[in-house]
Amino acid sequence: QVQLVESGGGLVQAGGSLSLSCAASGRGFSVYAMGWFRQAPGKEREFVATINWTGGNTDYADSVKGRFTISRDNDKKTVSLQMRSLKPEDTAAYYCAARRGYMESGGPFVLEDEYDYWGQGTQVTVSS
Repeated sequence: QVQLVESGGGLVQAGGSLSLSCAASGRGFSVYAMGWFRQAPGKEREFVATINWTGGNTDYADSVKGRFTISRDNDKKTVSLQMRSLKPEDTAAYYCAARRGYMESGGPFVLEDEYDYWGQGTQVTVSS
């Protein structure tokens, strides 16, 4: 079982930067693929970024590619999402997710159903 807690959300002007962090507790983090998703008001939750268990493979939604960077620190049990050049359309609740697998070589995992554990979310608001 893994518990996930996101932090770092807030209000930022368009063009600005923000860094989100997800802290994991419990067993298994270091062998799980991790992901970030987001949900804007009135919209479905959507994939943002994913990283494999080693941190060596990442994938991004086209809408954030080149602006967002996902990374992880298995010793600290954290996964981060560095966001820059933020746009008003990036406004959403951002969720951290963990996929219960063991050193998986497959992926990238971009679907909600591919993840087993979820955090409560952190709000990011980008003003124009």
